[in-house]
Amino acid sequence: MSFFKLCFFRYIAYICQITYIAENHKEGMNVKTRMQLEYIIKCSPKVLYNRLSNAAGLAEWFAENVTVKGKIYTFTWEGVEQQAEKTLHKENQLVRFSWVDDDDDDSYFEFRITQDELTGDVSLIVIDFAEENETEGIKNLWDTQIADLKHILGS
Repeated sequence: MSFFKLCFFRYIAYICQITYIAENHKEGMNVKTRMQLEYIIKCSPKVLYNRLSNAAGLAEWFAENVTVKGKIYTFTWEGVEQQAEKTLHKENQLVRFSWVDDDDDDSYFEFRITQDELTGDVSLIVIDFAEENETEGIKNLWDTQIADLKHILGS
C-alpha cells in the first residue's frame, strides 16, 4: 500500500473516531445506564395497567398530582412539575414515557407487565435510566414507589 493511501485511511479512521465520540458523549454529561427492576404484584394485569397508564391511577402512587393533555403527562411532586410524553403503550402489557425536558433522546421510563404461564404470578418490570453514580438512589426510589403501589393495590 502506498504511503498516500495509508495516510488517507488513517485520516478517515481518525474522522470516524471523532464523529463517534461526538455522537455518543455529550460534553460535561455522564452516560446513562439502563436499569431493569422486577417486582411481583398480586393483582390482575388489567388492574395493574389501570394504575400505570392513566392520570388517576398514577396520582394514587406515582406523583402527588397528574394531569394529561393529549400524550403529555404533567407530574407534580412537592410543587415541582415535570412533563413526560406517553410514547408507547399496549393494553395490559406496557406503558412507556419519555421526559420532555431530557437532553438524552434514548432514555425513558417504562412499565412492563408479565404473567407467568405456570404460576399465574404477575410481575411489574420497571425500566429506567440513570447516571452511574445515581443507580442505587434510583433503585431505592423505585422500591419506595412500588411499595406505595402495592399498598394501594392490597398486594
